[in-house]
Amino acid sequence: MARRSGRRDPAQPSLLDPTAETEAPSPLVSSGAGAAPDGAGPAPTVVVRRSARRKRTVTAYREADSIVVLIPQRMTKADERVYVEDMVAKVLARESRTAAPRGDVALAERARELSERYLAPQLGHAPEPSSVTWVTNQNHRWGSCTPSSGAIRLSHRMQPMPSWVVDYVLLHELAHLVEASHSRRFWRLVNVYPEADKAQGYLEGFQAASGTTGAGRGDVG
Repeated sequence: MARRSGRRDPAQPSLLDPTAETEAPSPLVSSGAGAAPDGAGPAPTVVVRRSARRKRTVTAYREADSIVVLIPQRMTKADERVYVEDMVAKVLARESRTAAPRGDVALAERARELSERYLAPQLGHAPEPSSVTWVTNQNHRWGSCTPSSGAIRLSHRMQPMPSWVVDYVLLHELAHLVEASHSRRFWRLVNVYPEADKAQGYLEGFQAASGTTGAGRGDVG
């Protein structure tokens, strides 16, 4: 659908950054399938929620496998279609720039880059895993490592998450190649990652929002 041209009517909602706001919305009023970019996998479910507190703003954000769009209670159906399509496109475009590696090959390459960047300066060498793969049977941990075989596995639940969160879990598992326990030395290796605290908070927040397990330091693996 073509976007409107010309000057925006001040009485109409303004478009905000998709990550700007996550207020408590009113009950779900509609849902549908969004349009995912070519090659980006199945289209996400789009959930539209109307809020009486909203007067002019429209916000969209990712919630697990769905994209939630918050709109004013009094918005017309015609305007809803226009703004929802626009905001879903913004979320998908942002994710395409920051999304985690999709395939095992890309994931393994990213692991090598992180090992060289963050662990090699501390250890004098870059630990190399024997394999790095996405798995679908890991629902209680974000990642796991078998030091004896060098295999690293990440839960498929992380695929929609930002790349900096996935990088943190990858680095966590890479550190286990040289330090099996969560010792002080282990955390010194991991905490050189600049986004470590932020990523831990993201995973804990995801757990709280979705009611799943697998967040926190001890559950990364």
